[in-house]
Amino acid sequence: MKLTTKGRYAVTAMLDLALHGDQGPVSLADISARQEISLAYLEQLFSRLRRQKLVVSIRGPGGGYRLSRPAADLYIAEVVDAVSESLDTTRCGNKGDCQNGEKCLTHHLWSDLSDQIHQFLSEISLGDLMRKHEIRQVADRQNRRQSDSGSETINTERLSDQAPA
Repeated sequence: MKLTTKGRYAVTAMLDLALHGDQGPVSLADISARQEISLAYLEQLFSRLRRQKLVVSIRGPGGGYRLSRPAADLYIAEVVDAVSESLDTTRCGNKGDCQNGEKCLTHHLWSDLSDQIHQFLSEISLGDLMRKHEIRQVADRQNRRQSDSGSETINTERLSDQAPA
């Protein structure tokens, strides 16, 4: 089974949004900087997430995105499904034509595994992940890194403003 970057990035971005949403709408640029995900890629993902009503966009100055419901009510499987990510572990896309147009010997095994993975992700909410100590530690580190890089930019701008002409 392989979860591609589309599903991984969507979950990562939604978790970032959940972690920072208490501060108001979160810009994709901030998520991009913290998670090192291309802004253009995030725009594509959030277009799908918005269509599936998992996020709400806020326009204007100070705009960005918010979760459409509490993090405790948004499940990882919903996020993966919203970006059309397949969790299928069969070779045939679960069509049953894996061996010369017919089901292979292990088709049902891999199909059942796909169902188990989806069920597992259906039981984990963004709120559950937010409560994990390890995730909070990573988020704190990312926030510090973003703050440090932001203050360096500000300091550089201040220095150039004070430089003699």
